[in-house]
Amino acid sequence: RRMPKKPTKARKIVSTTAKKDTKAKNPLFVKAPKNFRIGGDIQPKKDLTRFVKWPKYIRIQRQKRILLTRMKVPPSINQFSKTIESNVSTQLFKLLGKYKPETKKDKKERLKNQAEKKLEKKDQTAATKPYFLKFGLNHITHLVEQKKAKLVAIAHDVDPIELVCFLPALCRKQEVPFCFVKGKAKLGQFVHQKNATCVALTDIKKEDYNDFDGLVKKIKAKYNDNVELRREWGGGIMGIKAVHKQEKKQKLIDEEKAKKLQAAFILQAENLFNKTHKQKKK
Repeated sequence: RRMPKKPTKARKIVSTTAKKDTKAKNPLFVKAPKNFRIGGDIQPKKDLTRFVKWPKYIRIQRQKRILLTRMKVPPSINQFSKTIESNVSTQLFKLLGKYKPETKKDKKERLKNQAEKKLEKKDQTAATKPYFLKFGLNHITHLVEQKKAKLVAIAHDVDPIELVCFLPALCRKQEVPFCFVKGKAKLGQFVHQKNATCVALTDIKKEDYNDFDGLVKKIKAKYNDNVELRREWGGGIMGIKAVHKQEKKQKLIDEEKAKKLQAAFILQAENLFNKTHKQKKK
């Protein structure tokens, strides 16, 4: 037995002729839509920084930076992050630039000229040794111990930091002015090296006395005489997720406290009401 056919709905006949645009098209500006499919137009540039697999040394640098903000850093290490201000550092670098050590070529020429003068017997006076910056950790440590160093500049990014950890305490003990400067590479430029952990001035020219005295006063106030610098801990800054979690937890604790206070207040009010009610009955 055949099943009865379902009644078919009448289909709408759509006219093939599309509606014509009433707006007049400008022949100068023709639409040219881009096709970004395979073999089509060039894709627009996107910021793919997050998808880049960075070299290992860059990843370690970034992880270390984040780790230093998260971990609690003791004052003896945290003080290295308190570098000198930009206006004072420009004065310091200007002064250090005047005392750059001579190159091997310059030294050779100077000694040659001295020898020639000595042979000709023109200059009978003993040649004075020029004033230069001193560098090298062991050398500067010796100069500070002997109290010969007049100013010590320490790089803030020495790695490992244990190499120069003792130097600020030694400078304070020997009453030698010291400061922390941004960049071991910057200090290295003054002494013709790639990097320099620290540099020191032992002798100052007469024309630089005024600038040097003003600089030492500022440095001593910020580093040598600053007691808070030796007590201030660093780090302990949590990430945004951890901060939100703590805030959420604190909010729940505050809500619970508020509920308990409200319950205690209601109980106190009930007790007071019962007392007054009993007194009225009597």
